[in-house]
Amino acid sequence: MPAPLSALPPGFFVPAEEAPHQATFMQWPVSRRVYRDRYFLEEVQATIARIANTISAFEPVFMLADRADHRAAARQLSQAVTLWDIPTEDLWARDSGPLFVTSADGRLAISNLNFNGWGNRQVHTRDGAISQRVADRLGLENYDSALIGEPGGLDQDGHGLLIAHESSWVNRNRNTIPKAEISKRLLAAFGAERIVWSPGLAGQDITDYHIDSLARLTGPGRVLIQLPDRPDPADPFHQAALRTYDDLQAAGLSVDVIPDPVDLRVDSYDFVAAYANYYVCNGAVIAAQFGDKAADQEATRALKRHYPGREIVTLNADALGEVGGGIHCATQQMPAT
Repeated sequence: MPAPLSALPPGFFVPAEEAPHQATFMQWPVSRRVYRDRYFLEEVQATIARIANTISAFEPVFMLADRADHRAAARQLSQAVTLWDIPTEDLWARDSGPLFVTSADGRLAISNLNFNGWGNRQVHTRDGAISQRVADRLGLENYDSALIGEPGGLDQDGHGLLIAHESSWVNRNRNTIPKAEISKRLLAAFGAERIVWSPGLAGQDITDYHIDSLARLTGPGRVLIQLPDRPDPADPFHQAALRTYDDLQAAGLSVDVIPDPVDLRVDSYDFVAAYANYYVCNGAVIAAQFGDKAADQEATRALKRHYPGREIVTLNADALGEVGGGIHCATQQMPAT
């Protein structure tokens, strides 16, 4: 495979997620080094298939998988989902999949953030090569951001603003350069103008607290954030989330709060129950529900407020929450040009 090109030229940018898409990219999880329990791997695969099949009713879905895994995957996937022969290990297309950028004159390219398995915490021999392999298949230029990280480690509004946790970027397991230089390179890689940082929380989960499970930009200067009704002073995630809320407000953003669910189907201290980890596709928002009727309904109402005119589709994606992620983490959009 050819090496990525130098930095993204001026004029390219990552569009808002709610802008029109050509397709959604997803990845088929197969690695037994990651999923040692075969039965749980089957549950995760079924969840990925359910998400892909749901999205495919609204836009094309390309599922990346090694050819040897196509037959097994196809048994669970809708005929509207197209399998591509690009080998994968895990499902996190938001982080290891291609970050697409567009230009005002209609060109499409890839901005490469050089995925390294969240600071070399996980095997990524295949997943680390996905960006270049997709670029090769599509005949697109692949530009090197000169950063190491994951697109799920920030959120963008497509109008020049990024929000991020420092813990996912200003972290020696990914980057050893100063925060100011990381900011400069991130803005260049996304074609953005401004970044709002909050400290986040390092070392408590594999992602070092990706912001897309907490807060999402839903329009220019507008944020939807998920917070506990009764924050626990001893819970580091609660305290980091409250700091993020304060920092977003201090930056002049309009911040809308939805509550964490409490009555969950899964009883596990490290289960991620993130309504904020939803995905916006053509005509719909695909979001998780967790079995807490009141909180599930409140999250749906909030999504309807922020995305009027779109269908809100909620799914049981508990298997992803058990491994620290959600629907947004499992998807990556290819914007229309």
